[in-house]
Amino acid sequence: MEFNDLNKLFVYLKDVIKWRLQNPKADFAKTAPKFSLKSLEGSAISEFIITHELSSSEYITLLLALVPHLLPDYFLTIVSEEFPDGSDFPMFGGVKGKNHRGILPTGETVLFILGGSNLKQRVDCFNMFQENHIFHKEQIMYLEGVPAGEPAMSGKLNLFPDCLFELTTGEIPSPKLSTDFPAEKLETELIWNDLVLNDKTLAQIQDLEIWLEYNEIVMKDWGMNSRIKDGYRALFHGPSGTGKTLTATLLGKFTGKPVYRIDLSTVVSKYIGETEKNLSNLFNKAANKDWILFFDEADAIFGKRTNVRDAHDKYANQEVSYLLQRIESHSGLVILASNFKDNIDDAFTRRFQAIVGFGMPGAKERKVLWEKNLPNNLKLDKEIDLREIARKYELSGSNIINIIHFCCLRVLSEKKDRLTTKILMEGIKKEFLKENRMF
Repeated sequence: MEFNDLNKLFVYLKDVIKWRLQNPKADFAKTAPKFSLKSLEGSAISEFIITHELSSSEYITLLLALVPHLLPDYFLTIVSEEFPDGSDFPMFGGVKGKNHRGILPTGETVLFILGGSNLKQRVDCFNMFQENHIFHKEQIMYLEGVPAGEPAMSGKLNLFPDCLFELTTGEIPSPKLSTDFPAEKLETELIWNDLVLNDKTLAQIQDLEIWLEYNEIVMKDWGMNSRIKDGYRALFHGPSGTGKTLTATLLGKFTGKPVYRIDLSTVVSKYIGETEKNLSNLFNKAANKDWILFFDEADAIFGKRTNVRDAHDKYANQEVSYLLQRIESHSGLVILASNFKDNIDDAFTRRFQAIVGFGMPGAKERKVLWEKNLPNNLKLDKEIDLREIARKYELSGSNIINIIHFCCLRVLSEKKDRLTTKILMEGIKKEFLKENRMF
């Protein structure tokens, strides 16, 4: 981050504020001080302004919201320089914070600096705080709410936290799992070659990769955003341990997009309206981010709607409808994972662009899984035939990993130099018993 560029912008902002204090009736577009962004070319803040195509009025408003975070005495110093004997100047706006001891700018500050005493120019500033403006759509900044009866523009000018970090550090920190953000980031050291799937499933996954890589070009450069709805919705269905979570994680890893698994236990609430609130926080946080949202065991919340027999059924159905609306309006990739496809509400499945089945691996895939995951340090007794083991025992990928882990620990604990048939069979039996399956 080039802090010299921020200094230049804050000096420019000071010139604009002093100009307005001295010229309350002047036309901003005609006589306000000018600034060339070319002198900042390549800096984080200039890239932000250029990328979002902000006008001079918009980036001045952005600077007004940013400066108290870095220079708490900024506005007090300017006002005291212009009014050394003190002055109560309500046109300037601004409020005191609970902790902050300087002046916090408000919407009224924006009205004054950009509009002065010109009513039309002041009214034009209202547009920057409408839902269709980039400040709202891209979650850059907003006006804080005010008590009933107070002027709307007397609300504090606030930056969204992600925007604050992007402007000051050039990076947006990864969110942490919390009630406000009920999701955790998924990461893996594995690569695509470590994922063993049948050819049909792999072909469908490649379609998702293509969407992630090229959809933005189709939508923006080819002008299809007016004809095609934003976002992509996929359903992964199949038994546990068949690669659904790993596939989602690898999609993110090899397209450079963070993957967040939604923790449904922190989303669903027995209290009316709380589930929608939790999901609203999640989708608001993910808005305009290049993230993949992965809802594991999604049938727990995206399940079939029921006939309304009581108030509980009514609100449960409302939750499903709300989820459907938020998923459809989300601009990124949303993956729902379920062990059973039939558990997902038909209203959702009709809206999926892709429904990908993850079946139990066949004997061929199981043999590959054994071979790929057995560590080189673990030598096998010559009587162990992996082809026969793969043919005889129907196991998922996660089952096989669990068995190999068990075998490695047992071999080391018994001070053996290789894996015996006895230890391998113990591991397989243990995994079958965990799932109440006959061995």
